Amino acid sequence: MLNPVSDLTASVPSETVTLLYRPAKGKDALACWLAIPSNMSAGTSPLVAVHGIRRGAKQQAELLAPRAAALGRPIIAPLFDKVNWPAYQQVVRGKRADLALLDLMTDLRLAGTWQSRSFELCGYSGGAQFAHRFAMLYPQLVTRLTVASAGWYTFPDNAAFPYGLNETSGKAGHWGPRIAAGLQQFLEIPIQICVGEEDCVSDPNTRQSAEIDQQQGVDRVTRARRWSMALQQAASDRGLQAEIKLSILPDCGHDFQDCVQYGGLDRLILPDNGGAASEHSQLYHPQPETVLSAKQS
Repeated sequence: MLNPVSDLTASVPSETVTLLYRPAKGKDALACWLAIPSNMSAGTSPLVAVHGIRRGAKQQAELLAPRAAALGRPIIAPLFDKVNWPAYQQVVRGKRADLALLDLMTDLRLAGTWQSRSFELCGYSGGAQFAHRFAMLYPQLVTRLTVASAGWYTFPDNAAFPYGLNETSGKAGHWGPRIAAGLQQFLEIPIQICVGEEDCVSDPNTRQSAEIDQQQGVDRVTRARRWSMALQQAASDRGLQAEIKLSILPDCGHDFQDCVQYGGLDRLILPDNGGAASEHSQLYHPQPETVLSAKQS
């Protein structure tokens, strides 16, 4: 049984949305926070919101709760705790964070939290790394993807996975080719890429090496631009009219709450019309730029 808690975001009346914590059902299972609107209709597609390395699942559920209430959409914010899921961002590393999320979604379906065939997915920072790699691996499950402030990306090129879609040595050798096999379906998903305009200075949490800096750039803004262009090029190569948008959030650095409050990230994640950008964000059309592949390891 899920127990509601009282510390909801102040702007959301408690009668319109309920914030719930669902504990993990086993050692390798995920806990989660839920924002359940009172006006949710049967079959409504949920939004799965994945936290960064600060494990702010509750914060994401709280800050997205007003949009959940406005749109009648449930929010599912899984919690990848630090002890059991230190490398959840890479999805298939270690205990398989992807399978843990699939198990959680199955349990929530059985509990009646959601009944649709698929869901929307978003992630912030480390959660954005998880979100885009999960969507690449399971494009049939994701109807819309928002990737916000990722530190680095898996590119649709021939770099070794997880930097690209080529084979790597060892146990992870098959994941790049497996994702590559579904790349066209992934590129057919509407993809919203967001980053704060002030998130342009690398920090200790930004993965860096000569190879990745050459492939992706040295900061999150540059990396978001290059990944956006790489996806556009991959879609063009396949004759696809891809729906890929890059939004630079004004007056925002690397902070989820600021991105919501000042950059309108919540409305980019959950827009009124299902896909338009917030008036508070600035859309950038990527200019031609050389996108280099990381050196294969």
